[in-house]
Amino acid sequence: MFDIGFWELMLIAIMGLVVLGPERLPVAIRTVRGWINGVRKFSDTVKSELTEELRIHELHADLKKAEQSDMTNLSPEVAESVKSLQDAAAMVNEPFKKVDRTALDSLISSSLATQRVQSTPSDVDDVEHSAQANNDSQSPEQQQEHKP
Repeated sequence: MFDIGFWELMLIAIMGLVVLGPERLPVAIRTVRGWINGVRKFSDTVKSELTEELRIHELHADLKKAEQSDMTNLSPEVAESVKSLQDAAAMVNEPFKKVDRTALDSLISSSLATQRVQSTPSDVDDVEHSAQANNDSQSPEQQQEHKP
C-alpha cells in the first residue's frame, strides 16, 4: 500500500513518543487504527456496491440482447443471465404464492360455531326485551301498522 520501510516506522514511532508522551501515545495509536479500519470498511462497502451495480448493468445489457433476438439462439452468457433473472423473479414472487387456507377456514368456522352454541337464552331474551321496549315507545297507530 504505502512504501514505508522499517526505519521510517521507527522514526514515526520515536517522534510520536516525543510529541505525545508515553501516556497519550497508545490512545493515539488506537485512534489512528480505528480511522484506518473505518476507511477500510468504507472502501470495501463501496467496492462491493460497485461490483453489484456492474453485475446488474451486465444483466440488463444481456436481457436487452435476449429481447432483441426474441429469446432464440442465445449465447451461453446471455442464456445464463436470463436464467438468473428468472430465478431471482421466482424468488421474489415466492412469498406471494397462494397459501392453502383450508385449515385456517375450518378453524374460523369452528370458532364461529362455538360462539353461536355458547350464546345463552338470556341473549335471546335481551333481544326480545329490546324489541318490546321499541314497540312500547311507539304510538298506538304505529303499533297497529306493524301488527300482522
